[in-house]
Amino acid sequence: MLTYRAAPVMIKSMTINLDYFQKLLEDEKVRLEGELGTIGRRNPDAPEDWEVAKPDMNIAASAQDEVADVDEEFENRASVEANLEERLRDVDKALERVRHGTYGVCPEGNHPIEEARLRANPAASTCIAHAK
Repeated sequence: MLTYRAAPVMIKSMTINLDYFQKLLEDEKVRLEGELGTIGRRNPDAPEDWEVAKPDMNIAASAQDEVADVDEEFENRASVEANLEERLRDVDKALERVRHGTYGVCPEGNHPIEEARLRANPAASTCIAHAK
């Protein structure tokens, strides 16, 4: 991946190592896309969107219990996919903030996001006080 800004970066009297956080975000993005790829595929009409794939459980269509198992597995995958896709969107937004030079700044108060918060959640978009 491309590095958009040299580290460290001074954010209103706080210095963070932007390269470090960018690498964390890029690594998480790769991991999330890998996990999503095991349960679904990219929507060809909207590449930023993922679709859940029906599980291939090699069942007989007449066996109602087995059909129910496939349906249950699909629902489980859909739930996991939604969570992974939401996290991927958060990571993508954080990488966008890195590119635009606004990473690590809380938009609510225009002050630095605590480094401990960024270490716990590199995709955090607000400080602890403004977290929803």
